[in-house]
Amino acid sequence: MPNEIGRCAGKVLILGVSGSIAAYKGAEIASRLIKEGADVHVIMTPSAAKLVGPATFRAITSNPVLADVFDEPRAREIAHVALPERADAFLIAPATANIIGKIAHGIADDMLTTAVMAARCPMILAPAMNTRMWTNPIVVANVDRLRSFGFTIVEPESGRLACGEEGVGRLADVERIVGIALAAVCGKAADLVGMRLLVTAGPTRERIDPVRFISNYSSGKMGYAIAEAAAARGATVTLISGPTQLETPADVRRVDVESAEEMLNAVLSEFPEADIVISPAAVADFTPRRRATDKIKKTKQATVLELEPAPDILARLGDIKGNKVLVGFAAETENLEDNARRKLNDKHLDLVVANDVSDPLSVFGSDTNSVTLIARDGEVQRWPRMSKREVADRILDYIKNNLWEERA
Repeated sequence: MPNEIGRCAGKVLILGVSGSIAAYKGAEIASRLIKEGADVHVIMTPSAAKLVGPATFRAITSNPVLADVFDEPRAREIAHVALPERADAFLIAPATANIIGKIAHGIADDMLTTAVMAARCPMILAPAMNTRMWTNPIVVANVDRLRSFGFTIVEPESGRLACGEEGVGRLADVERIVGIALAAVCGKAADLVGMRLLVTAGPTRERIDPVRFISNYSSGKMGYAIAEAAAARGATVTLISGPTQLETPADVRRVDVESAEEMLNAVLSEFPEADIVISPAAVADFTPRRRATDKIKKTKQATVLELEPAPDILARLGDIKGNKVLVGFAAETENLEDNARRKLNDKHLDLVVANDVSDPLSVFGSDTNSVTLIARDGEVQRWPRMSKREVADRILDYIKNNLWEERA
């Protein structure tokens, strides 16, 4: 039975599991959704059932698992029609190239594809497959076709695949998949409609010469999580991104930049149209005073690199923000709250999100974060470690509930 105190209590979600080696992650996805109160019903393809036993999902969800088109667990009910009729959302994770191709062309030859054809709820697919399959023009066309039908595609990630190769095709992070599914099934998908968000993300690169630059460890994941969460909840989102390896979130307009100067110019260009600016980007504090036009040659003597302050984007925005909501991030290695509070005041922020990066690799590039929120009215909230997507949603909740109405 679903957890009655979860934020998705009473909501029905179908979880389709197809025959990828990543099928075992479906059990974790089901467990996370159950903890949020969703009533999860699993439909497996025959191939998936050979990789993960249906009994696993039955134990997690307390619901029968459908794997055969002739399975009818309830008397006088046609399962592949009745279950989709009750569903608030339909998630397939992992989704193989085979299942994507079938759905894209209306083929319904097993319980999962038949249920998809009968569904009228939001549809979400999280593909997982070999890189060469994912980039095959046929698969690309099928995915684009599904997008045109209104399907949400949770893009796969880059990394080591089951076949031993490196590349894009690995199932997206479970937290990301669950976050998107929750936004669809729990009715949060429209609670930010009307808000126009400008989000910055990633590092900047300050060029030294044509082949070298100064940068930092930022992966951009926090900013991308905020942009993704806001768009999933109905906001109009522009993402200004430094160099990253991340896919553009669905329904987000992305502007790519490299240096702090370029990010400043892009932000100032987009700022007039924004209601809320959230800036987790790790913008360089310093930039080379002079940039060599040719590669600097190695010598036996020490080389002196002169630096000057890079543009302070938040300070510029704080001076001109008017009634806009301005949220900054403070990455600190000591005196976390004191330094964050100083940044809040000096740059005229409405809210600062502070985190301890004394061990940079524990935050930069990680899928989790532990932050402290400090508001202009003095309120302090210390949050435990959680996924960056969950941090993103909670930041947006705070803005909506505490700052949005005050801006008028």
